Amino acid sequence: MNAFDILLISIGMAMDSFAVSVCKGLSVKKAGIPEGVKCGIYFGGFQALMPVIGYYLGRLFADLIVKIDHWIAFILLLFIGLQMIRESRETENVDDKMDVRTMLILAVATSIDALTIGVTLAFINVNIWVVVTSIGVVTFMFSLVGVLIGRKVGSMLGNKAKIIGGLILIYLGTKILLEHLGVI
Repeated sequence: MNAFDILLISIGMAMDSFAVSVCKGLSVKKAGIPEGVKCGIYFGGFQALMPVIGYYLGRLFADLIVKIDHWIAFILLLFIGLQMIRESRETENVDDKMDVRTMLILAVATSIDALTIGVTLAFINVNIWVVVTSIGVVTFMFSLVGVLIGRKVGSMLGNKAKIIGGLILIYLGTKILLEHLGVI
């Protein structure tokens, strides 16, 4: 996996958090940089933590399924990507609270797919720490910017971000499969 692939994964993983951050920017009165940083810390932290957990769980089973790992990666990324696209049709229902409980719930909810990405990463040759650092930093930045965009632009971008993220994940899953099959 090269740096461009890692960046694409990071962007794909950040899209749910970005969409929720845009909604937070819409709903929180006078949302600004402090609220954006708060979203960035919660979302970026969980988006980085969950793949590590998934990675080590996946490593426990890697030797058992190494012959089908590319299919697993493809199916998981396809599933997550399609799920993100499906969710883009749903309306975001984010309130104006930014207390610890609310932010933890949102951070976990937006990072569940990152756990699955971690499992997927266990089956390919990758430095997990480089990937999760990239995911965390990109998600932090997207979340910060999302709050500010939500404050300024409104709801025009929220669901489109999920579609873009889903398409990126489907692309990466297809690329992994085709590489392992020797097509590319």
